[in-house]
Amino acid sequence: EFMVCLPVIKPQERAKSIEDDLPIQTGKEHILLVDDQQLIVDMERKMLERLGYRVTARTSSTEALEAFRMQPDKFDLVITDMTMPNMTGGKLAEEMIKIRSDILVILCTGFSEIMSKEKAAAIGIKGFLMKPVVMKDLSRIIREVLDHE
Repeated sequence: EFMVCLPVIKPQERAKSIEDDLPIQTGKEHILLVDDQQLIVDMERKMLERLGYRVTARTSSTEALEAFRMQPDKFDLVITDMTMPNMTGGKLAEEMIKIRSDILVILCTGFSEIMSKEKAAAIGIKGFLMKPVVMKDLSRIIREVLDHE
């Protein structure tokens, strides 16, 4: 018979931040989600639906603009990627704001992209989200943008 004895190590408690105690915020609004990568659209759509939102998704900025042009009052919020073929998220936001000046837009961007919060605000973009998108950040920025109006 042979026995191995290992000391019990207590798991280290990680420092809790105030944000850990905040509930994930949900809603019922209708969101137009735009990203040229299908995988990202699928993932973000699932997140948004789990948060209670109705989602219309497009993988083309030109198709998204067409859907918006057909029914501009259908959407409460637009979440768009910055870097897409044919038309950037910034340009898409500009075009949508020309159609409906009060449309709320959140721009998703990676670290390397050339769009500052100041430039985004000047275009009329109300929120700015860095990729990769995390559900807690997504839920917070959506509510900040929707509830601010």
